[in-house]
Amino acid sequence: MGAAGKKKTDGKTNGPGGSIEKLIVTNRRASFDYSIEEKFDCGLVLVGSEVKSMRSGKVELVDAFAAIENGELWLKQMYIAPFERAVAFPHPPRRNRKVLVHRSEIARIDRSITREGYTLVPLRLYFKQGRVKVELGLAKGKKTVDKRADIAKKTADREARAAMGRGRKGNG
Repeated sequence: MGAAGKKKTDGKTNGPGGSIEKLIVTNRRASFDYSIEEKFDCGLVLVGSEVKSMRSGKVELVDAFAAIENGELWLKQMYIAPFERAVAFPHPPRRNRKVLVHRSEIARIDRSITREGYTLVPLRLYFKQGRVKVELGLAKGKKTVDKRADIAKKTADREARAAMGRGRKGNG
């Protein structure tokens, strides 16, 4: 089998014969600004030039959020760079994109957002069986004190790993 016959396995697999997920982009800022309570995997309604831009990794999730309007879930402020070759029918980079999710999940998300003060943020975009999926997180905003505690914990973990690495090198 030549190079053309090989499957690309850049992502993780789900189970023994499962589908392959190829990561497009993650929203690292979301885990810093919010504490994620629940996660939802959803589909997106996109046009062809948006998918091609995503394949080349030209997407930003930093300012993006999801909102419910008229019983439908929409992903807003997600930036997808225009595709260079889509000259005739280019897409607007920051248009609202419809999220495909079951009606019962929309109702549950809506209750959490309205009653409990949660927000819905995109955590990552990925390809699954050739389709673009978005992982949305039902999140609550962190206070400044919580963010400082997270930074201190990450710094302590990093220093501990470095000390263990130095210890291994000294003993080897």
